[in-house]
Amino acid sequence: MKKELRQTVLNQMKKLSGKEKEQADSWLTQRLLSSAAYQKAQVIATYLSMPHEVSTAAFIKQAQLDSKRVLVPKTYGQGRMIFVDYDESHLQKSSFGLLEPMSEEAVEKTEIDLIHVPGVVFNSQGFRIGYGGGYYDRYLDDYEGTSVSTIYQVQQEDFTPAQHDVAVKELIMYETNL
Repeated sequence: MKKELRQTVLNQMKKLSGKEKEQADSWLTQRLLSSAAYQKAQVIATYLSMPHEVSTAAFIKQAQLDSKRVLVPKTYGQGRMIFVDYDESHLQKSSFGLLEPMSEEAVEKTEIDLIHVPGVVFNSQGFRIGYGGGYYDRYLDDYEGTSVSTIYQVQQEDFTPAQHDVAVKELIMYETNL
């Protein structure tokens, strides 16, 4: 069930393109930047987006201009993930084909004020279906800060979360049928 739902929504996300996607990404980025969670945060963890996801490039750039400390994930086997300082000049392709930092210097979870969480499918309670690795569920399990996701309307579907799933605290959704 999760697998089929993930694939269906991924296919819909991959159809979003051009001006529509740019408009949605820009709106979502502005909403995220104006959120209370962002305004209060000094240390922000986000992700380097794939082409079908809400773009994080403008968000990262603005966070840096706002003198926020920006972190991005680095993944290891067995679902282990750390967040390290973002440095555009020190990135490499991971086994998933994603850009990841070369640094191994993990920032303590307790230092992170806000985590911007990726995902494929979200229900109205903020539970998510990601890409199947369980990295974020494990990481968020004992995280006490704020978590937020920016999503397209096609990503919201009703599903029953698994026992180990961890909901994000806030969802910002672009509400139009793109």
